[in-house]
Amino acid sequence: MKILFSTALLLMYWGSNVSAQAVGFDQMVLYANSDRPLKTSIWYPTEEKMPSVRIADNMAFLGTDVVRVAQPSTGIFPVVIISHGYRGNWRNQNWLATKLAQDGYVVAALDHPGTTSFDHSPKSAAQWWQRPKDLSRLLDWLLDSSMLRTAINDDVTAIGHSLGGWTVMALAGAQFDRDQLKQECIAMPNPRTCGLMPELGLDKPQVGELAVSLKNSLKDQRIKRVISLDLGLARSLSRDSLRKLETPTLILAAGVDIGNLPQAEESGFLAQYIPKTKHEYRVYSDAAHFSFMQLCKSGAIVLIEEEEEGAGIVCKDGGKRSREDLHQAIYQDILSFLRQS
Repeated sequence: MKILFSTALLLMYWGSNVSAQAVGFDQMVLYANSDRPLKTSIWYPTEEKMPSVRIADNMAFLGTDVVRVAQPSTGIFPVVIISHGYRGNWRNQNWLATKLAQDGYVVAALDHPGTTSFDHSPKSAAQWWQRPKDLSRLLDWLLDSSMLRTAINDDVTAIGHSLGGWTVMALAGAQFDRDQLKQECIAMPNPRTCGLMPELGLDKPQVGELAVSLKNSLKDQRIKRVISLDLGLARSLSRDSLRKLETPTLILAAGVDIGNLPQAEESGFLAQYIPKTKHEYRVYSDAAHFSFMQLCKSGAIVLIEEEEEGAGIVCKDGGKRSREDLHQAIYQDILSFLRQS
């Protein structure tokens, strides 16, 4: 959708308290793997307030005010890396990245080749193990080569929405189990998750998968904690690996079922098997799956539906609270988890 995923860089500032820092912003492409270049965005605290630009803004969605290529604030900051959902992009959690940078975090996100709104390459999409490896590559760059490497510490958090939640769980040590997923999809066939198995390379072994399978884990030891935002495909993560998970995990779920995707079978699956001492689990009864994405402008649903029927669901929430109010609650839970863990 042109409106939904516009590349326009202009936006309106999303509410923050007066003591929050301004946000610097930059973009680059990581070419360490020439077969899989990673388009990367980075947000960070800065003392510069001008000139500001608006990013991730278009006719349907609100963005945020940032200062392009600003000088970072003096200090050492913790790191957050973010993984978008299936066929999403870095803009989807721009609201969250901006808020975190205002509160003193360096945040980086990227577009996963094959499963981003700008790249539907079947070959890239089917290499399911590449998504978590993308984030490890991003972290390599941040810590070793980026312009912020001297301004960040080793306190690293990974956050992911939807398929991004599945991605960060792999970084925490959860392991893909194809046989388990097939059994689960026979017992509870779900077109929104099970239907993606062929496209995501989950239905049968893929070229290049063996090397990953032999290592038996995509865990990144540098990740101190993970946050899952209404993840999908949780039932593909082996129960045994979840039982052994040591990485502190915050599981946030949407209570409104948008159709054949009940959170109890996804986020609830994680909560069932991850040790109680290693996870926190919260369900927002009036949030839907896309409530974790950016704010929608007035009239956005009609505008999006004109381009693709049914796509307006991305701007629909539970009705009790606005998406802005939901974002406030979600952000406070995330910030509390980051600070206490």
